[in-house]
Amino acid sequence: MSTTQATALVAAREIRVKLRDRTFLISTLFFLLIAAAVTVLPPLLSGGPASVAATEASAGKLRAAGLDVRVVADDRAAEQAVRDGDVDAAVVAGPVVLAMDEAPDDVVSALSTAPPVRLLDPDALDPLVAFLVPFAFAFLFFVTSQTFGVQIAQSVIEEKQTRVVEILVAAVPVRALLAGKLIAGTLLALGQIILVALAAVAGMRFTDTGGLLELLAPAIGWFLPFFLFGFVLVAAMWVAAGALVARLEDIGGVSTPVQLAVMLPFFAVIFFNDNPAAMTALSYLPFSAPTAMPLRLFTGDAAGWEPLVSLAVLLVTAGAVLAAGARVYEGSLLRTNGRTSLRTAWRSRETVA
Repeated sequence: MSTTQATALVAAREIRVKLRDRTFLISTLFFLLIAAAVTVLPPLLSGGPASVAATEASAGKLRAAGLDVRVVADDRAAEQAVRDGDVDAAVVAGPVVLAMDEAPDDVVSALSTAPPVRLLDPDALDPLVAFLVPFAFAFLFFVTSQTFGVQIAQSVIEEKQTRVVEILVAAVPVRALLAGKLIAGTLLALGQIILVALAAVAGMRFTDTGGLLELLAPAIGWFLPFFLFGFVLVAAMWVAAGALVARLEDIGGVSTPVQLAVMLPFFAVIFFNDNPAAMTALSYLPFSAPTAMPLRLFTGDAAGWEPLVSLAVLLVTAGAVLAAGARVYEGSLLRTNGRTSLRTAWRSRETVA
């Protein structure tokens, strides 16, 4: 069996096991529901246009404002429609707006003469959107990389703890075993992110938020390759951490650097998303680039060449960390008696064919 065939075999097995895992399926469904809820529910819960009773003389202006107009014969009929609860408000001679217990702002606005408005910053983002978008990017990368990274490490530890790894390395090359695990985890994580992105896009199209979708599309498109290489970077660290210990109970002692490498950029992007200088720096740091650079593309702060340079830096860093992680993995995989130090694993790489 060639190394390529062995890698494909390991990856296929890992994917099959994960697709039957209830936790993975539930987490995927949870993310899809969150993406759909965030994009679909706000417009639906905001309610439709107010219904208003009015005579034909007043109906034209109200219809032009997008209100649901019910034409009545006279002012008395309009008032009665409000009292009966058939409409939210009524417009009678004066004009006067009638309502039961709360002034209908949209009806009042339709009848008012608005002064001219000149926007000094017409392209400014809504403050809520400006907060939610960076949080969404950072949260998705943080949770997904942590969840799948921990699962990869746990898979390595379980194979060491049960001594199954000794059988596996006798059948397939060590690097094929490593590559298969990383490929399976990356495909599953990327697939989950793509499903979430598709759910979000479908939700925005359903709710007719074309303006926001047009702004988000380039950021989402760039987020996928940044996520791919960023996840490989983090997963390589997790697989090395898992190989250093022989019991699941000991994973906490070696995983702190990996968790900090993901957690600190997450909070940095959240806290400094409105600081252009900080975001520029974060968009070139490998651990924060997967969220910081797509965010700068969303806000329009990044030049066209910047994501290419940032992605190249991330790719080179991911390759270097992957090579180092593979060496640690090979040097500690067959050491099943307690915890292996990083120095020992680096120096005594196993040369199992």
